[in-house]
Amino acid sequence: MSTQRGDSEASAPFVVRQATPGDAEAVGRIWLTGWADGHVGNVPPGLVPHRQDPAQYLSRARDRVGSTWVAESAIGEILGFVVVKRDELEQVYVARTARGTGVAAQLLRRGEDEVRRAGHSRAWLAVVAGNTRARAFYERQGWRDAGPFTYQAETEAGTFPVPSHRYEIDLNA
Repeated sequence: MSTQRGDSEASAPFVVRQATPGDAEAVGRIWLTGWADGHVGNVPPGLVPHRQDPAQYLSRARDRVGSTWVAESAIGEILGFVVVKRDELEQVYVARTARGTGVAAQLLRRGEDEVRRAGHSRAWLAVVAGNTRARAFYERQGWRDAGPFTYQAETEAGTFPVPSHRYEIDLNA
């Protein structure tokens, strides 16, 4: 477990660590809020009803706890998380109060490290085209836009096609 400091002088220290089952509730809350902030208005309207139930985020967070890393503040608050699925950073979200503090960059690095440890030379993630804040962030972190593609978002009714951009980073660079 390594301690990472946020980029902002105003930020408190935080630790990036493997998630535990006790983190699922906080992860679910951050995920629900973050998904709405980055996706509502940027995804097909038919997906939105599948993403409005807080229980769905809690269930998904519990299912992914073994592949999730969280940023935790010095006072025990979960500030954000990253989920790694093979060579994909499947989810990256930061609490509104922690945005701009360096938490997201550290979570992204941890996700990259986990993909590298799994033996992959390239990591990828999907970003909806209209989420310009996220796209700009990934580009500042050295990720490149590999072009548009259709991401198959998981829902309780099966997958839902979402026009997205695939971002990639070479882990051997």
